[in-house]
Amino acid sequence: MDSFEPILGSTSAVSPQALETAIDRVTGSIHSDARTRHLSTAHLPDRQVVLKVIERLDWLLFPGFFGPREISDHTLRNHVSSVIHEVSYRLFEQITRALRYEQSIDHDTPGRNGRSVECDTRAGSIVTSFISTLPEVRRKLSLDVQAAYDGDPAAKHTDETIFCYPGLRALSVYRLAHELYRLDVPLIPRIMAEYAHSETGIDIHPGARIGNSFFIDHGTGVVIGETTRIGDHCKVYQGVTLGAKSFPKNEMGEYLRTVQRHPTLEDHVTVYAGATILGGDTVIGAGSVVNGGVFLTSSVPPGHVVRAPKAELTLRSNPEMPPGNYFI
Repeated sequence: MDSFEPILGSTSAVSPQALETAIDRVTGSIHSDARTRHLSTAHLPDRQVVLKVIERLDWLLFPGFFGPREISDHTLRNHVSSVIHEVSYRLFEQITRALRYEQSIDHDTPGRNGRSVECDTRAGSIVTSFISTLPEVRRKLSLDVQAAYDGDPAAKHTDETIFCYPGLRALSVYRLAHELYRLDVPLIPRIMAEYAHSETGIDIHPGARIGNSFFIDHGTGVVIGETTRIGDHCKVYQGVTLGAKSFPKNEMGEYLRTVQRHPTLEDHVTVYAGATILGGDTVIGAGSVVNGGVFLTSSVPPGHVVRAPKAELTLRSNPEMPPGNYFI
């Protein structure tokens, strides 16, 4: 357990009485609000361990790019074996914690911290299934790498897209998180997705369904919602939102969380910077292009271009233009 060691004399200029009062008030605040505390957390996943799992999986997704650099044909299997054993051990512990967390929430027993044979058995099955998906994840990411290279004339080599492109980084974490999401793992896929979001500025919900050869160019500000469906060979630019238009409710006034709320992009769709496409019944037909800045809440037939009205430009001289010749 992490602990905090105060530095002697470091608070000598601070009123001890004021500190004690603050301590009492913060303690009282924690006790009074169950939403923002877990005083007994043995059943919660450890975010740092989850991030370590992502790091190790990078060693399998892109060996030689990340992790050990000296890997040969003779040592490759040993490398793969070592990583898979470590990932399996770490992931099993985090998944069984997440399952116990879900169990405690469902049964309203937040103090439940012991082992659960049911959760352990299910976690073991999930880890086995997840590890078996890694070859397919690698195949999809290889296509994403090629799509990034083919889609960006500034790229000099596919290696550059792996090392440098935030879109590919976000996709690599998404494709791992998506497999865990499909296996009904609670909490951990969202931890992974929000880590990628904080790293890249690209927000892909692990529940989204994304096809082969997907390219996110530049990437900053891209949002792809939970029930979004994206076909093969699609491309989106920075600032694109694939979001929900409205949130349907049942007769009790509760949100229907399982219906499709986000749009569908069919194959070979390009969406340019700053476009917003909303709604679960909005389908962008195959081969269509959505121009930058478009706000769209209705479907588009295949093979069409959608553009916003052209802005009216007004030019006037700048009275604060500095002296000198700045023309190129």
